Order: sequence, then structure tokens, then C-alpha cells
Amino acid sequence: MTEHDQTPPSEEFRAAVIGVGARAGVALHVAAAGGRVVAAVDPAPQTHERAARLFGDIPVFASVAELLASDVVLDGAFVTTPDFTHADIAVELLEGGVPVYLEKPLAISIEDADRILETAYRTRSKLYVGHNMRHMRVVRMMKDVIDRGEIGEVKAIWCRHFVGHGGDYYFKDWHAERDKSMSLLLQKGAHDIDVMHWLAGTSSRTVVGVGDLAVYGQVGSRRDNSDRRMGDWFSMGNWPPLAQQDLNPVIDVEDISMIMMRTDSGVLMSYQQCHFTPDYWRNYTVIGTEGRLENFDDGTGGEIRVWNARSDYLEKGHVRYPIEDGGDGGHGGADPLTVGEFVEFVRSGRPTDTNPLAARDAVAAGIAGALSIRSGSRPQEIPVLPEEMRQYFIAHQLAGR
Repeated sequence: MTEHDQTPPSEEFRAAVIGVGARAGVALHVAAAGGRVVAAVDPAPQTHERAARLFGDIPVFASVAELLASDVVLDGAFVTTPDFTHADIAVELLEGGVPVYLEKPLAISIEDADRILETAYRTRSKLYVGHNMRHMRVVRMMKDVIDRGEIGEVKAIWCRHFVGHGGDYYFKDWHAERDKSMSLLLQKGAHDIDVMHWLAGTSSRTVVGVGDLAVYGQVGSRRDNSDRRMGDWFSMGNWPPLAQQDLNPVIDVEDISMIMMRTDSGVLMSYQQCHFTPDYWRNYTVIGTEGRLENFDDGTGGEIRVWNARSDYLEKGHVRYPIEDGGDGGHGGADPLTVGEFVEFVRSGRPTDTNPLAARDAVAAGIAGALSIRSGSRPQEIPVLPEEMRQYFIAHQLAGR
């Protein structure tokens, strides 16, 4: 055992940040939960100034191994590194007895996702995956409508995700490469697939898909942007998509994907994702035995509409629920709620709404969808975790079970 797993959580939650990139700022919300960032890890020297700007005068280590060998005492670590590094870093921290907040997606292969869960199960180190959309007001409100029985038993869910900023977000850095992201069905789709699974109370087991690199592969302007960050190139004026400049030298992920899923319980789901639309939002349609719901916009100012009686075309449905203000913080106030849930989980073991099982199933469905697309739309079966591991995470983490 190490110093890190012998030290009980203090009154002040002491956190490390692994990876001082675009998502590192999520750890700032630990202050509202009664904690502070006491160390960071990033091998790039140019990130040290950013770490000081975000977190103050803290030590910055070149590796997780250096952090674990230091005299820094931790209650948890936020892993906000690129997706392809998640598995090795999470396993190293969990083996060291450090509770982990791991940004989604959990991993970029089912094997690595299962390796992370197996490590958390074997070491009993606490693992939390940052599926913050479960705390977004639009998602909570849709789940409340379903749980109240307003549309009956859920039988189908459709999601259309218009990723209007996709060219800037995902095609100018490592996200554009299969070796580093596997598919944007993980980076973006893992959010939505997880939400659909949660709304229906079930997980996908069979997936089939179609997709293509339909637009960004035609753009000739390429640049190695490793010396820059998204804030350097993002602009609402980067339009139309074929006029984009400085795309990543390698682009081999799809920019449009459509997958269909059959779940454990028989609920049918479809997910459609496009990275060259002019608008940026997501639309869920949930169909039950006694009605359906649909969201229009996914933040404050939008609404959830419910159809619960027979009609012809009825634009605004029979019942309308304005989407409530989720408060300050990223993702409509969801980020601070997610961080707070992690801190409380570490301190007291309180069950969580997001959990490793669901994170693994969302990743597995996205990976299966990408494999189906790349194999001529052959259906893909998702393997099931060993039952003892499933029961462990259900007993120790899953809220309402």
C-alpha cells in the first residue's frame, strides 16, 4: 500500500489534475465542493504557465509516476488528458489507490474500458466517469417526465446531434485520427448514447451503422496544430465547411454517422451525428406506449414538448415544459454538479447518477457502431461484463439500485 491509499479524505478535498488542456478547468469546481487543486501532471513545459493561471502556485509533474512518488497527499485526481491516454493513466492512479474522476469517454477500446473497470474492482479504488449530461437540466427534466409515466413505457429513442462546430472542435487536432480517438461516436456520441441508455433504463447489445467522411476529407488546407489550442483557431466565421483552413494532416474518422441499437430490454434506439451542419444542438425523441416527448434546444430558452393524445400535425404538442436554468458552470451548470457528486462519492460513498458500468456501455455502443460502419454495416454484438463486476459497481455506486 502507498501513502496515497492509506490517507483518509481530509476536510479539504485535495485534488490533482492530470492533463492541463482544454478540459482541465473542470477541476476548478472542486472549490465549491470544499476542496482545491494541489498538484498537476503534464509532460509539456508550455502547459505549466496555464496550470499556474488556473490553479495558482502548485507543483507540476511530468508524469503520474512522479506525482505518486512525491510527498503530495491526494484525495482524488481529475484525468483530463486526450482520450487515447485515459486507460493507462486511470489504471496507474487506481493501482496507486487514488480515486479517479475520468473525463468521458472512458476509453477508446472495449478492452481498455474493461481493463479500467477490472482495476477499480480489484483494487477497490473509487472510479467516477464524468458523464456530465446526466446533470443537465434538459436531460433531468426528460427523465422526470418519463419517470412520472407521462408517456408510458419507453419503447424507442431517437437522437439527432447537429455538431455545427465540428470542423473547429474535432478536425484540427488528434480527434481527427482513428488511432487517437477511434471515432467521434465516442467523443460526442458517448454523451448521447449514455443519455439514451439512462432515459430507457437499459443498455445496447447489438449495433449496426452507416457513415462516411463526406466533407472534411475534401479540404486541402492542412496544418500540424500541436503548437496551438482550440481557442487559437475557433471562429464562428469558419463557414462553409469546405472553406475550413488548417485541418489536421491526418483525417480518417467519419464526419457523419448513423447507428441503430437494440438494447437488453428490447428498446430500439438510433443515433445520428453530423459535424458539418450550420447549427449546433441535439434533439431527442422518446416514444412510449402512451405518448412521446421531444426537446427543442437543449438549454435555457428551449422547451420539452409532450404529445399524449391522438392528433394530426400538432407543432407544439399537448404539454410544454420550458427548460429550466441549470445555473452557472460548464454544460449548463452540469459540470459543478458532476464534480460535487464525485467529491461526495469519495468522501462518503454516496451512490452516483453516473457510473462506470453505464460509461462502459456507452463507449462499447459507440465502438460497435464505428466497427459496423467500417465493415460494410455488419451488426456488432457487445460483450457483457462478468456478473461479479457488474454487481460490485451496482452495489457500491449506482444510485437508485
